[in-house]
Parts: sequence; structure tokens; C-alpha cells
Amino acid sequence: MNYGILSLLPPIVAVILAIWSKNVILSLFCGGFVGALIFCGGNPFAAVHSMIGDYFFIQLTDSYNAGVLVLIVFIGGFIKLVEKSGGAQAFGKSVYRIVNTKLKAQLCAWLGGILIFFSDLGTPLLVGPVFRPLFDKLKISRQKLAWILDSTSSPVAILIPFIGWGVYIMGLIQAEFDHLGVTESDYTTFVQAIPFQLYAILAIIMIPLVAFTKKDFSLMKKAEQEAAARDYSFDEALPEAEGSADGYSLKNAKPIMVILPIVVTFATLFITLAPQGFPFKKVGGNDFRVALTMGYLFGALVLMALIRIFKVMDFKATFKIYVDGMKSMTDVAVTLVLAWSLGSMISGLGTASFIVDTMQQMQFSPVLVPAFIFLFGAFVSFATGSSWGTFAIMMPLAIPMAHAFSIPYAIAAGAVLSGGLFGDHCSPISDTTILSSTGAECDLVEHVKTQLPYAAVNGIIAFVCYILVGFTHSPLVVLLAVALQAAAILVWNRMDGKKV
Repeated sequence: MNYGILSLLPPIVAVILAIWSKNVILSLFCGGFVGALIFCGGNPFAAVHSMIGDYFFIQLTDSYNAGVLVLIVFIGGFIKLVEKSGGAQAFGKSVYRIVNTKLKAQLCAWLGGILIFFSDLGTPLLVGPVFRPLFDKLKISRQKLAWILDSTSSPVAILIPFIGWGVYIMGLIQAEFDHLGVTESDYTTFVQAIPFQLYAILAIIMIPLVAFTKKDFSLMKKAEQEAAARDYSFDEALPEAEGSADGYSLKNAKPIMVILPIVVTFATLFITLAPQGFPFKKVGGNDFRVALTMGYLFGALVLMALIRIFKVMDFKATFKIYVDGMKSMTDVAVTLVLAWSLGSMISGLGTASFIVDTMQQMQFSPVLVPAFIFLFGAFVSFATGSSWGTFAIMMPLAIPMAHAFSIPYAIAAGAVLSGGLFGDHCSPISDTTILSSTGAECDLVEHVKTQLPYAAVNGIIAFVCYILVGFTHSPLVVLLAVALQAAAILVWNRMDGKKV
């Protein structure tokens, strides 16, 4: 059955409510309810019954979805342990003796953000407190630190297939492949989409580029000049563990508490999957998720042992943190189930087919589809402050559009992810934006104002390059994007210099 323009209502309702309420779960639920109402001829009781029985239960009983949810729970426990153990702060103190210039400090904070790739929310809270005293001592602005934190949190996490971000995104991609009846691999598509994640790559590369060239511009340049005239105190003290017993303290934490658990996690993943040819050959999605879950479990057990060995916390406090971390992933799990359900409804309503048919009637050029996806995704993400919610709304539209216009799925996925990330980076209500300003102890408005020009440069370059991607379908466009970024920084810096 062709539902025509009615098929647009569920995603429109989800977007409008997300903008109004800033609540992804509420918006996805209401969007799904509207879809169920359409299917049920406007009967609200039947719509609720259908949502629960035909969508929520079905999504939860699917083996793929169940594996994703279990994996996310174990990731949450591991991340919370790393955040609360004090190991990251201990690692930071160990490098204070050799990091004695502005360039070294910026590059080390950048590398620190990359190393904490497993948690976009953990990066600001782990790296920020570690490097804030050092940035103050070297008279680098806290706005600069907040920008580095923001640019190495989500932009790094979104490129990694074996953490919460990758698992979530691959779940959305696989759901659309199932609806389309194609046999593409969600893992392969995600990996192929990495060079098309133009905004994430530009955001990460801009940090060392600015650090080496010393070409700060716009409001960040002014913040750096003001910081050079200030004098902060240099406090390397570590926080005490709440409710810890005698002999236990976060000051006992060692750098090995960050390094060894991560090594164990990766070693478990590779040892388990190596007999199947990983990472050079494709492995089954279920095998990959099982191996990754084992890795995070063993990594957490090793970290628990280290916490006891170095007398950081007693076992009761350690295990409570681990369980709390698992509980903290409830919102992610609920979001995934709602996103899968909404995606299934959108597929059943033929929303993507209606959009494609309309675009074809308007003679919309297929080469502009990636740029269109990027731009619309950026708008939704900026308005809602949620990249994950944007992915859930956009992926069920973008993948079918790519299928209809014969565009590689990786390009469509990359455009969705870049658009969602760009809008999230610019949004003052984004959780990573808020946490980055918190981790750097920088005023939120100041962080948004100083980061916005940098984000805008990267966003404009990404938009232009997505038009080129529409013509070429080549991942080499990312090299042009980086070259344009370097040129833009030099030009803008010269313009700022002339104004001064």
C-alpha cells in the first residue's frame, strides 16, 4: 500500500519533537506511535498494541539486536571503571615532566583524546582534568582545551567500529539492509564509510594543524592572547574516592591501570577472531560481537584486579561502579530499540520511496544526494543537540535513497554521520559540548563561540566535498578536504592579522 505524503509524518514528528523537547527517547517514541496510528487507521489503542507486540518485542527477540544490547551493557561497565579508577589522571601526571611547551601540551591532549577512543563522554572528563593544570601553567586558554576535548571525543569515537558508537551505527545500517533485502555487511559498510566521514576527519586533523602552524583565528585567537596575560595556579592534586576506606585512595592509581585493560581488550578481540582471518577477512557479525563482549569483560576484570592491587578502592566500591556503568547504558538501549522500531515503520510506510519518487519528479540530481543528506542531518543535529538521535532519524532515509539512486551505501552512511556530528559540534545543547566545557572548566558560551568558527570552516569544506563525492564516488576526496582546510586556516589567519 502506498501511504504517500502520510509516510513523512513519523520522521517529521520525531524531528519536531526532538527540537522542541531535546529528548531523543520521547521524540522517537512519538514518531513511532504516529507510524503505528497510520497503520492502524487512527485507532490509538490498536496503535499502542501494535507498537509493543509488532515492533518492540520483535526488535528485542531479534538475535542481532539482542547481541548489540548485551555488548553495549558490557561496554558501559568498562567505561565507568576507567573513568572512576584514577588511572587516566595518574597517566597524565607521569607526562608533566616532559610536556613543557605549548606545542607539546596541545599535541599530548590531542593524543590523549585519541587514546580514550572508547568513550566520547569519557574523553572530556578524563583528559580535561589531566591537562587543565598544564594548560594553565603554559598559559594556553581553557577555550583551546575545550575545543581539543570536543574535537577528540565524538569525532574519534565515530570512526571506531568496535565501541559503542560503531555498534550502534552498524545496528542502524543493518536494519536498513534487512528492510531492503540486500546482503551487504554492516561492518564492511561502516569501514568503507570511514574516509567519507569528512567532518570527523577534518575536526581531528585541525588540532595538530593549528598547533604546528600556530595559526589560531577568529575568537580563539583572541582567547589565546588573553590567556597569555593570565596566571593560573598549578594544582596537580587528584580527587579522593568517595566513601573509600582507610588505605584506599585514587592517589594510589597508576598509569598501567589505563594501558593494560585496553591492551587486554584488544588482545582478546584479535586472539578470538584471528583464526577466522580477522582483521583481513570478514568475520560473522555474531562472532565479532561475542569476541568484543569478551574483550570488554576481560579488560574490566583486569582493571578490577589492578584497582585492588594498588589499593585504589575496595572490591565492593569497584563492583558497584561497574554495575552502575552497565545501568547507565539503559538510555542507549532504549534509544536503539525505539530507533529500530521507527526505522521498521518508516520502511513499511515507504517513506524513503516517496522521497525518492518526489526527488526524481523534481529532477533532483543524484550527485547532490550526499550533500543534501549531510546538510539535513546537520540541521537536525544542531536543533536537537543529539547526533545519535539524528542517526536514528536519518539512516532509515539515507540508506534507501542511496539504494534508489545507485549511490554506494558507504557514502550515504558517511554523509549521515558527518552531518550529525557537525550539527552536534555547533550545538550549545549537545552533551559533548557541555561536558567539554566542564572538563576544561571553561564557560559554555565561551566554548561554543570559540569553537564555532573552526567547526564552520570544517562544515563548509565537508559540504563542498560531498558535492564532489556525488560526482566521483571516490574516497580520495578526503585528501582534497584536508588541503582545503589547511588553505582556509592560512587565509583566515591572514585576514585576522590585517584586522589587528
